[in-house]
Order: sequence, then C-alpha cells, then structure tokens
Amino acid sequence: MAETRVYIRPVKASDRRELLALNLASRELHYPWISPPLTPHMFKVYFRRTQRDDHAGYAVCLRESHEIVGVINVNNMIKGALRSASVGYYAALAHAGKGYMREGLIGVKEHAFRELGLHRLEANIQPANKASIRLVRSCGFEHEGLSRDFLYIEGAWRDHERWAAINDRVGLT
Repeated sequence: MAETRVYIRPVKASDRRELLALNLASRELHYPWISPPLTPHMFKVYFRRTQRDDHAGYAVCLRESHEIVGVINVNNMIKGALRSASVGYYAALAHAGKGYMREGLIGVKEHAFRELGLHRLEANIQPANKASIRLVRSCGFEHEGLSRDFLYIEGAWRDHERWAAINDRVGLT
C-alpha cells in the first residue's frame, strides 16, 4: 500500500482529553448515527472495552502532527471457524471529507485480516447515512442486505444495511 497521510494505533488512556474534545466538537457529524464517548466516565467504559480480547479501538492519526482525526473500533470479534467482527467509526468534524477515515479504515481492515486473523469484517450502517456507505464502499466492502431493527440507537430500534469485507486467504491460518 502506498504511503498514507495517516497511521493507526491503539487508543490509549492518555487519549481521553483529545478524544472527548474531538467528540464534543463533532456531535453534529455523529448524530444520530453513533454515540461516541462524551464524558470522562463514558471514555473510561469505552477504553475498558477496548482492552478486552474481543474488542479493539484504533486512533486514526495524522502523520505530520499526530493529531487524532477519527476512531475505528473492531467490535465483537469471534474467532474459531467464524473469525468475524464488526467495525464502527467516527471522524473529527474539522477533518471530515478529506479521505483520512478512508485511509484509516483500509489500514484497520488490513490489520484485522493480517494481525487479528479475521476472515470477515462487517459494517452495519443506517440506510440514510450516505457518507458512511460511501466510505465502506470505497474501502472494498460489499453490500449484503438489510438487517431490520438491528441496533437500539437514540431510543428506537434502527434498520441497518449490512456491508462486509472478506479476507481472501484460504483456511484458518
């Protein structure tokens, strides 16, 4: 892969202040699609989840300044014969539309396939979230269908389109 303008790294506890500021400044971009941590307590709960074996959180950082421009989470990893997980993500409003999240998601996808040993990544997106659909499509995810009442968000069960990327390796190794 060609040199990118961003790199990914695991979210650290010391990212709390920067991520909370990013999330608070980006609420209009995130609503109603996702609810990232907005308080120190919410960050603590989120960070604890990223430390488990079945979740990972990655900061998408600018190479030049190391500023965090987004977060990509690999959630609910299942190993064994399934080797699958879902991805969720959010960007900084100040950097939206610049392609940074595309570069970051491609990096996380490659990392998930090579380093985490996953075979399948899913992105579940509300149908009206056209920007997110464009993002996953540009990263090689394919549309698989609609999951009715898939996630409970903002007080209601929401339909989601299911998009998937498949690792083409053969076997479980």
